[in-house]
This record gives sequence, C-alpha cells and structure tokens, in this order.
Amino acid sequence: MKPKIYITRKLPDPIVTRLAEVCEIKMWEKEEEPVPREILEKEIQDVEGLYCLLTERIDKPLLNMGTKLKIVSNMAVGYNNIDVAAATEKGIMVTNTPGVLTETTADLTFALLMATSRRLVEASHYLREGKWKTWSPMQLTGQDIYGATLGIFGLGRIGEALAKRAKGFDMKVYYHNRSRKVEVEEVLGIKYVDKEKLLRESDFICVLMPFTPETKNYIGAAELSLMKQSAVLVNTARGGIVDEEALYDALKNGDIWGAGIDVFEEEPVKTNHPLLSLPNVVALPHIGSASVNTRLKMALLAAENLLQGLQGETPKHLVN
Repeated sequence: MKPKIYITRKLPDPIVTRLAEVCEIKMWEKEEEPVPREILEKEIQDVEGLYCLLTERIDKPLLNMGTKLKIVSNMAVGYNNIDVAAATEKGIMVTNTPGVLTETTADLTFALLMATSRRLVEASHYLREGKWKTWSPMQLTGQDIYGATLGIFGLGRIGEALAKRAKGFDMKVYYHNRSRKVEVEEVLGIKYVDKEKLLRESDFICVLMPFTPETKNYIGAAELSLMKQSAVLVNTARGGIVDEEALYDALKNGDIWGAGIDVFEEEPVKTNHPLLSLPNVVALPHIGSASVNTRLKMALLAAENLLQGLQGETPKHLVN
C-alpha cells in the first residue's frame, strides 16, 4: 500500500510525478488560492504525509486531527506557520527547504535595497503618470550605495550571501547575530557589532533573522529612533520582526529615509495597509525566492524531505 499524502497547493507536474512514484496523492488543484481550512481539516485525517506552504496554519488542533500523520513538509525555509512543539509532542516530523533559495533571496534583498534607495518605483510611476516635464538638479534624488555602510541582522546563509554582494559595492559591512562568526568575518572582511552600533552607524539595514518569539518586534520604535534620517530599512525575512506601526510612523515623520519590504505580519497584505500609502516604501508580495529555478528546487526538496520521512529515513532537513 502506498502511503497517502495531501498537497495543499497545485505543484508543477514533475514534482507531482516524483511524489506519485511512492505515494497516493490528493492535492488542492488551485494555484492562486490557499486550501480552505475546513478541507484541510478533513483531508489531514486520512494521510501520513502533508506537503504544505507558508499559507497554511498547521497548529495543534489541526495536528491533533492527523491521527495517521508522520511528517509535515514545508516548502519554505521558515516554519513559523507550524506548531513545531505540538508536532514534536506527537512524534510528527517537520521539515523545511533551506539552502536552495539562499542566492535568489540575497539577490532580491539587494535589489530591494537599491530600488528603495534610488527611488526606482517612485520614479517609474513619475514617468508613467506624465509628471516628467524637465530635468532639475535635485529631481528624484536618492541615497548612494557604493561605499556606504550596510548593517545585517542575522548572519545565516542569506546574510553571508548578501555581505558578498555588498563587498562588490565597496560597502563597509556590520552584522549582529546570536553568535559571532569569526571565521566568516575573516573571509568576508565584515565586522561584528552590537545592536545599537549597527542601528546608529548603518546607512542600510537588512533584516535576515528568523521569526521567533524572541525576535517579534525586534525592530520597534526605540530601534528606529537610533537610525540615521538617511537610512533605509529592508526586511526580506519575516513580517512581525519589524513593528509595522512604528515603521509607518518613522517613515511618515521622516525619521528614516525609506523601507523595502517583502514580508508583512499578516499575508497577503490588504491594499489599505498604511505602509502601502507611503511613497518612500517599496513593497513586494513575498517574492524573495521567486525565480523559476529556485522555486522548482524548493518544491523538489520539499518532496524529497517528505519521501525520506515516509520511507523510514531521517529527512535531510528535519527541524525537530
């Protein structure tokens, strides 16, 4: 008998084919719409494996319904959508997909930094709306990137990849992390500093740490008040790490220059979100890993994690 699995979103055919070699599959067939909670609650009762996305809240009540469930494979690096403690208590494996999206997310982070600092989205709208009538000395001026100071919160794989890109722009790079990485400092020529120094001295601050109870609102009003008025904040990690109300106030009042945001505390974000009303915000719909090759690699890695768990192996990327 093939183990039964449920897939919470329509996947590319090659991934489904790979899973079907080993498993009996049921799948939510829509690409742009998350599976309704009531359907997920029904389907989880009869499967040994669950293949899910960040859009699904895999909480304790849902896990309790999965009496046959052995593994939850999350197609993402982050897994704050899953109650890992509850899964562990029930002996259910939880996996994620690190590594494959490192370079792509670092690309997007640096692109967001550049777009925000040079006001690219604002300038594009300015042109398309017919506002460009003449050239003037200070028209749509932004912030220089070359030779500036970059501060990185969270020096994991993506943080290191971002630092490499910054060195190509001759940037001075500071980082703050739970633990110091002396060997990385030596290789990349970057410097470990405390949180306050990073906030005070950086021209650009990129948030790349995981979301945990300890990092919730890690960047709030107090932290924003320490930043330069010319500083740019970029968050491509998780919403909730930056206090969105405090960020809105800082941006509206001119306390910092701008913000590039790929993640929000509640996703998908509503169009009336206050941050979307500000011209000095470049906002994206959580596309940090959104290249064709990377998303296919993520999907395949999540599939392999699932199959390893169901076949009695220890998945390569087990998080509990």
